[in-house]
Amino acid sequence: MPTVILTGGGTAGHVTPHLALVPRLKQCGWAIHYIGSRDGIERSLIRDIPYSAVATGKLRRYFDLQNFIDPLKVVWGTLQAWVLLGRIQPDVVFSKGGFVSVPVALAASIRGVPVILHESDMTPGLANRLVMPFARRICVTFPETAAHVPAGKLTITGTPLRDELFAGDRKKGLALCEFNKERPVLLVMGGSLGSAALNDALRGKLHAITENFQVVHLCGKGNGDTALNEYPGYKQFEYVHDDMPHLLAAADLVVSRAGANSLFELLALRKPNLLVPLSMQSSRGDQIANAASFAKQGFSRVLPEERLTPDMLNIEIAEAWQQRANMVKAMTTSPVTNGTTTILNLLNEYAKEPAQ
Repeated sequence: MPTVILTGGGTAGHVTPHLALVPRLKQCGWAIHYIGSRDGIERSLIRDIPYSAVATGKLRRYFDLQNFIDPLKVVWGTLQAWVLLGRIQPDVVFSKGGFVSVPVALAASIRGVPVILHESDMTPGLANRLVMPFARRICVTFPETAAHVPAGKLTITGTPLRDELFAGDRKKGLALCEFNKERPVLLVMGGSLGSAALNDALRGKLHAITENFQVVHLCGKGNGDTALNEYPGYKQFEYVHDDMPHLLAAADLVVSRAGANSLFELLALRKPNLLVPLSMQSSRGDQIANAASFAKQGFSRVLPEERLTPDMLNIEIAEAWQQRANMVKAMTTSPVTNGTTTILNLLNEYAKEPAQ
């Protein structure tokens, strides 16, 4: 029985592709272990497989005393991962990014265990750039990412998508929100951690938006507004996991951040959308690049966060609604497919390689 270690965390985007792979790995007879952080979101999302935690640091782009401590955490995390790999004896490591993946990939490299890295965004994040030298194969979703990856390691795979994503039931989604089937549904989601800017803009124009749409709002943990619980035509959830496919099935239009996993799910489901990517003030610009690629291909309309106001959000939602048929048509002609099978084939290939 081959054994794989999955690693990655910090945000749901570094975990959800693993959730797509796990059922298929089990079907193929793999033994699966997950290495994440102690307090990251991955700990709550990973279920039914062994989970181990290691210490992890974070390299900040600003001065912070923690920057002097975190390298020591990475060293300690690498030692912990080295011990875990010695006990588990994996055939291959699959890394999805986030800073917890750095000590795991480094320990795997020291032990000669093949590392396969997956980058969802158009431009690799810092953690993945640190892991690249230790990776035997680097999987990407955007063709444009090839410019940032050593050619000899590159494979364009797309992103793994959960089978249950395609099993959403519109009726169940409408029932969850207590919505009717006569009026269109707008799904607004700010990522796994929520978005204060998007939440404020939506709630600031909620009266006008709900004149045209029933609104289901994924606002992020701790970001619910109890005063709006009984607002007609509006349903808020702080976080949704198992019921997410049903909410997507119910949605006629989606407003979203521009994380790569969310984008490729919307593409696969042919959901017209308005993207509000994270600004350069709060990110490295990866979502801006992702959104620009989707807009260029006709899949999305984009509202830069710098222009995000309640009034502008309302205007752009109306524009996206008018363009929805063209978006769906463009998505239907896209050659992008589910990356799950391609990545499973790579795992099988590298698991058979002798240790180096």
